[in-house]
Amino acid sequence: MAVYGIDLGTTHSCIARVDDVGRPAVLRNMEGTDTTPSVVYFESADNVVVGAPAKDTAVLFPDLVVSLIKRDMGHDVPRELHARDYSPEEISAFVLRKLVADATATTGEEVHDVVITVPAYFGAAERDATRKAGRIAGLNVIDIISEPIAAAITYGVLNGGGTEDRTILVYDLGGGTFDTTVITLRGGDISVVCTDGDHELGGADWDARVVEYLAGRFAEEHPDVGDPLDDKHTEQQLRHDAEEAKKALSLRTRHVVRVMHEGRVATVELTREKFEEITKDLLDRSIEITGRTLATAAEKGVSDYDDLVLVGGSTKMPAVRRRLADELALSPRLQDPDLAVAKGAALYAFEETYRQLLAKGETDKALDLASRAGLSETEQERMAARQITTVASRAFGVIALDPDTAREHVVHLVHANDALPRGKTREFGTVDEDQTIVKIIVVEQAGSTESIEVAHNTPIADGELKIPPGKPAGWPIEVTFALDTSGLLHVTAVEKETAEELTLEVRVGGMSEEEVHKSRTDLAHIRVD
Repeated sequence: MAVYGIDLGTTHSCIARVDDVGRPAVLRNMEGTDTTPSVVYFESADNVVVGAPAKDTAVLFPDLVVSLIKRDMGHDVPRELHARDYSPEEISAFVLRKLVADATATTGEEVHDVVITVPAYFGAAERDATRKAGRIAGLNVIDIISEPIAAAITYGVLNGGGTEDRTILVYDLGGGTFDTTVITLRGGDISVVCTDGDHELGGADWDARVVEYLAGRFAEEHPDVGDPLDDKHTEQQLRHDAEEAKKALSLRTRHVVRVMHEGRVATVELTREKFEEITKDLLDRSIEITGRTLATAAEKGVSDYDDLVLVGGSTKMPAVRRRLADELALSPRLQDPDLAVAKGAALYAFEETYRQLLAKGETDKALDLASRAGLSETEQERMAARQITTVASRAFGVIALDPDTAREHVVHLVHANDALPRGKTREFGTVDEDQTIVKIIVVEQAGSTESIEVAHNTPIADGELKIPPGKPAGWPIEVTFALDTSGLLHVTAVEKETAEELTLEVRVGGMSEEEVHKSRTDLAHIRVD
């Protein structure tokens, strides 16, 4: 009854479980590496390739390779491949299937129960889409947890067993997303104070700047040749070369790239200094977001920090550590940046399964699980008692109409950094006499700050509530928001006067339950290598 933690990353993913000595261990893929590129090559209508081979194929068949799909989670942006539209959930499901297939080959055990991590700044739609991707892949998704929480669990367990009280700032710069989170560890309990981030800021953006620089240098040397970025094959090669250059410049101060296009060659030397210059504004954005997070934490009474923990492969860039040390006067600690999140998810999955078994009265199974992981009685007691609390990543509300001005605005029922779980009920009224339908539009904060302006919020769900005929304007409606600890939103509405609860069908995310079931069935025949 092994359970697994999965870091479903924008550029790389990995899977882990708790081993027989109670330590989190990442399972290597069939290519022999700890992480698998989150890249999918649609070789044919019946076969897809995931991982390093798919990434390498992007240069040859750019139109058949999908990467960075995590940035589209929760949005209706299908990709057409081999005459079929694939949703972001379905493409992510292929990555998950590759991870679990390789884990099964390594351990000999079927992978079924998993915890999947998401960026702390993911909203309800993205989290729901991630859960659905797991179900399309045939998995039982025990929970969805934020990446910084997973990293904090790893940090706590591997540094003093999690019993030492600490206040830590997690700076998580991955391949495609950025989060910064303040977390306290108190007596083994983990509590998120506040979080902020940008799910379109990550190492891929540093790569893009290098691509532009290399293409620009080529154009300077060969002005009579077409733009390398107009050719999909050359562009893909440049993206590969840019990523390699970024990695090389984390270790060396100079790196040479040969840019080839239309039979011409430009030899470009890229220095670390130049790399940091052309990407400075990206790092500035992450520092600005970190500053906002620290300010929010200070408002909540947290201003002293014990540790600055760096997570995500992009934190290996020297400029990140240097800048953070200068800005925050803390010595940054690289906490197993590529693997910490998957390890923390595995620990959480293990602990959650243990607690659920105890809650159901299946004590023998819980003890067997702990025994096979080599946990002492004290460690079991600590694990059973551990509490993890988190906060809302964004504000959520509904669109309301002011009857006096006829102006639409947003009324937020949940605010960013509210403690979870969070429930809030608010009474509204109909606008017109004899109104029989009320359309309820649920929105999520789109920008970095909460705003009542409709344009500054993103619709994530809607539904219609029936009102009995013949009612006057202002007929009462009660709307309740419940945001659970996984960051998933549940909305209900009640026609207030009769106290008869009417179900408001809210579809959060891009796929309905029926579509999830159909996708799982339709994609089952597709082979994943």
